[in-house]
Amino acid sequence: MTRSKHETEIKADAKVPTIEIVREFDARPGQVFHAHVDPELYAQWIGPHSVTTRITRWDARTGGEWAFANDRDGEEIAAFYGSFHEVRPNERIVWTFTYEGQPDGVALETLTFEELEGGRTRLRTLSVVENFETRDGILSSGMDTGVNEGYDKLDALLAKGA
Repeated sequence: MTRSKHETEIKADAKVPTIEIVREFDARPGQVFHAHVDPELYAQWIGPHSVTTRITRWDARTGGEWAFANDRDGEEIAAFYGSFHEVRPNERIVWTFTYEGQPDGVALETLTFEELEGGRTRLRTLSVVENFETRDGILSSGMDTGVNEGYDKLDALLAKGA
């Protein structure tokens, strides 16, 4: 398994309960955006290598909803759901993100797709949660593995022209 040449930054603010994730991709903003709103593509790259993702609801429009489950060896190990609050093609997605096992730990996430020179994109995700305990729980859950491995899978999809 190859690692991307791009590093993923995951930062926690000391003063507010947020997580910021910043990552560059060798693809145009429209391609990276499309991989976030097309359920077939999203299922192929989201999460760590050890799971498969099954989309159970997906309506990627402002006011729509989404849900997916992660399976390992044919058994569901985690499920997530949320609402699309704003979908601005190729620019921005604002959605809620909730782990079914912690329904009170809702994150409000804003994803921005910044065009860079050379047909590249900087993806910036800002997650805001209710308190530091929730934020720290997310950070200690292994989410960094899922984010890094997922973005490596997204790199591979984008390289194939997805």
